[in-house]
Amino acid sequence: MAGKRTFSMIKPDAVAAGNSGAILKMIEEAGFRIVAMKMTRLTLAQAGAFYAVHKERPFYQDLCNYMSSGPIIALVLEKENAVEDFRKLIGATDPAKAEEGTIRKLFAKSIEANAIHGSDSDENATIESAFFFSKLEEVNA
Repeated sequence: MAGKRTFSMIKPDAVAAGNSGAILKMIEEAGFRIVAMKMTRLTLAQAGAFYAVHKERPFYQDLCNYMSSGPIIALVLEKENAVEDFRKLIGATDPAKAEEGTIRKLFAKSIEANAIHGSDSDENATIESAFFFSKLEEVNA
């Protein structure tokens, strides 16, 4: 059964470009409820820990450098079928291949600076949410 929560991060490029409000509006208009949100800036070590799954990939260090280059907005979102529906809303990792009207099509600069992160599974949504938020910080209604 699909979970009701997913994790997202508005990435440094989108925050720096002043697109956070427009992205948050799209998220809410798509029926997601924000149950936790914070703006923070990852250290290089924190970015490395968050993306540890990619440690052996050639892009890992560039990804860590990018994700620690400026503020991000971390979010826990709630909706039925949250992970799958959110992945549709954000679009393909490569904005050139993203569907019209998706967050990445509208706001991403490149495949690397792609505006937003979205969990790819219910399991990763739980792990990623716990990286940024305690259960005390998540609103349960």
